[in-house]
Amino acid sequence: MSEEELVEQLITQTLDGALQTIPIYMAEIEQNKSELQVENTKEFAYGVIMGMALGMAGAAIAAIRNGMPSEEDQVKVRDMVYSKIPQIRERIFS
Repeated sequence: MSEEELVEQLITQTLDGALQTIPIYMAEIEQNKSELQVENTKEFAYGVIMGMALGMAGAAIAAIRNGMPSEEDQVKVRDMVYSKIPQIRERIFS
């Protein structure tokens, strides 16, 4: 498996896991809305999931390469994660 395939697999697994836990995130965010100072629970959950996907992919590249991802790597990761935005938004906002 190539490095890019490995990163893409990690992104997919991270997103799948996060998407499955959306109801839990939504309930926790709703319960702690005042503490978190959240106005829109769904937008906040969307941000959490996007942050998880981007962070995990960056960490995977760093682990694979034993160093920080290059700017090019970061663009590739961003593009892969951003390609999943419609799926993420559909799961959260529908």
